[in-house]
Amino acid sequence: MEWKAQWIRPSFDLGDIAPLFSKSFTAKGRVKEAKLYITALGIYEAELNGKRVGDYVLAPGWTTYNKRLQYQVYDVTEQLKEDNCLLVTVGKGWYRSRLVGWETSEIQQELRKNPAGLLAQLEIGYEDGTSETLITDETWSFGESHVRFSEIYDGETYDASLTVITGEGNQVQSFDGPSHTLILQQGEEILEKERVHGASLFHTPKGEVVIDFGQEVTGYIELEVDAKAGEEVELSHAEVLDKEGNFYTENYRSAKAKYRYICKEGKQTYKPKQTFFGFRYIRIDQFPGGVEAAKLENFTAVVVYSDIKRTGYLSCSNPKLNQLFDNIIWGQKGNFLDIPTDCPQRDERLGWTGDAQVFVKAAALNYDVEKFFTKWLADLAADQGEDGRVGHVIPDVLAGESSAAWADASTICPWEIYLAYGNPQILASQFDSMKKWVGYITAHTKDTHLWTGGQHFGDWLGLDAPSGSYKGSSREDFIASAFYAYSTSLVVKAGKVLEEDVSEYEALYDSIVAAFRKAYPEYYTQTECVLAAHFKLAPDCQAAADQLASMVKECGVQLKTGFVGTPYLLHVLSDYGYGDLAYSLLLRESYPSWLYPITKGATTIWEHWDGIMENGDFWSADMNSYNHYAYGAVADWVYGVAGGIKAMEEFPGYERVVVAPKPDERLDWLKVSLETRHGLIRSEWKKVAGAWRYEIETPVAAYVTIAGKSYEISRGIHTFFSNI
Repeated sequence: MEWKAQWIRPSFDLGDIAPLFSKSFTAKGRVKEAKLYITALGIYEAELNGKRVGDYVLAPGWTTYNKRLQYQVYDVTEQLKEDNCLLVTVGKGWYRSRLVGWETSEIQQELRKNPAGLLAQLEIGYEDGTSETLITDETWSFGESHVRFSEIYDGETYDASLTVITGEGNQVQSFDGPSHTLILQQGEEILEKERVHGASLFHTPKGEVVIDFGQEVTGYIELEVDAKAGEEVELSHAEVLDKEGNFYTENYRSAKAKYRYICKEGKQTYKPKQTFFGFRYIRIDQFPGGVEAAKLENFTAVVVYSDIKRTGYLSCSNPKLNQLFDNIIWGQKGNFLDIPTDCPQRDERLGWTGDAQVFVKAAALNYDVEKFFTKWLADLAADQGEDGRVGHVIPDVLAGESSAAWADASTICPWEIYLAYGNPQILASQFDSMKKWVGYITAHTKDTHLWTGGQHFGDWLGLDAPSGSYKGSSREDFIASAFYAYSTSLVVKAGKVLEEDVSEYEALYDSIVAAFRKAYPEYYTQTECVLAAHFKLAPDCQAAADQLASMVKECGVQLKTGFVGTPYLLHVLSDYGYGDLAYSLLLRESYPSWLYPITKGATTIWEHWDGIMENGDFWSADMNSYNHYAYGAVADWVYGVAGGIKAMEEFPGYERVVVAPKPDERLDWLKVSLETRHGLIRSEWKKVAGAWRYEIETPVAAYVTIAGKSYEISRGIHTFFSNI
């Protein structure tokens, strides 16, 4: 793309008001083709001749802006007329909003100082063979838009009663914007994907008028109302009600999450343009005619997330487990909004690397996320320090130190995406980043061939945490050294796929394993057992798994693991002969468990196992998200062990497949399916006349194991039986 356009901005500060840029022009003849190339410093919404350009919500998306700024291309041929008016509203978006509830990095502070910049170029080809290029320059004008305030955390104020004059206004200024960082749209577009209609309207004990949508979503409310000019609608958003049934927003922390709409005359429809919310409930704070005049049909929840395609499906005979499966899907949709966020509601919504790496395998089973992660990992590489440091979040607005199991997203995510889709390009693109990360650890440890002395999150939110700590009791140096070994092994694997010389890393890996076994001959927690066995670091992995099983049983068949141990917990148990115990943990309904939140009405995955405690109190106010997908990583165990569908490293992307289902008598049936690059893989089992009946469908040659017996099967549908 050859950019001729100039960056433009308002010639004076409009404060919180989003500027409206405008350009009127006349077409020189019959248009054959017209494309609009556009981006902004902030979030833009373009309108040509009264019609929105494209469906992309929150464009141009969120990238490492100081190094990578996406632009989009829209075909606007059908929208052009003889006389035309192009309007673009630019809000703060991620670029210029406050992005964390604590002190932001210097980079983010600098970005926030930038103006509401716009860059656009309209390429018109006429039927007579001539062409024309219209660009942003100082012939454009700007004025105040209807958007009086927009911010990612705090919401939006829109005044529809204002008369906005376009075509005549204040002259813009051109400026030297970030043209050298422009890249063509790389990730998935963010779209309005679904609509959820209100389940009920009710009054809380405090007398608040509240609507329950029955499902926690990420997006915004579409309002339909008949009102007088100047009347207002004001809404607040919440995930949960308190134990008395009142509206609760304390866990949003400083995020105001407010929707304020000033009406024009008559019937009207409105939805926010420059922000999003995470919510299940809305409280009606103002409404034309008073809050009692509000009706359920006035409000629809618009669900917004990246345009990822659903590929995996899980269902079984247990209704609570089905709800868990549903919650995992909603958690992924709610947090895959251009980047893999930790949560969509409070003053955070950041691309936490730890959450992404524990969930990436499940994510790639539920949805096609190759393009989504390719873009995010490119930002990770761009944000990575020259010394190999990887931040806690990507884009790295925190600019903090590196933590084990978080920064290891730099190696784990590319490898899992490669296994899921079989495209080595992701490894080629990230290989230098992977090596740099291992190099960072090597250069920043106190003890050679271990990773000691760093600052880490440990087994975050582990249930064996000491009083007053968010970290589990697993030793931080143990976890760090385990992931040092694992990341090094992934560099070796990736290098071999790429036919690179990785002998240096093979030797390093052997040295790390030897040092680990010497330094950590004993394991003190469930998570330590899990990592030692799953990463093959224990001299006797069976013994580590045996110890883990004993620990789980000794505390009443409970998990004590946090963010680090939980994703691998069931895998270790089932891999080493404790499949029944793994199922017991999965099916457990009392706290702590995956199903406990279901008993409390959860419709997404919680940040804490006891986000709502058994007595109805909240775990905490400052860090208690009810849409935090990390523990949804358990889905990959259901796909891969219960359903038995597993990728093979020798045949990535399911070119060939292993199917080894493991039923449990506590379930009558289970169905698992996955749409791969090679077609549909389906594994189902159910009880029939005192036996297990299996039906397996595969589009490729497969290696099947049923009740300990192995088969090689061809593409097609195959039925097997085994004794219960």
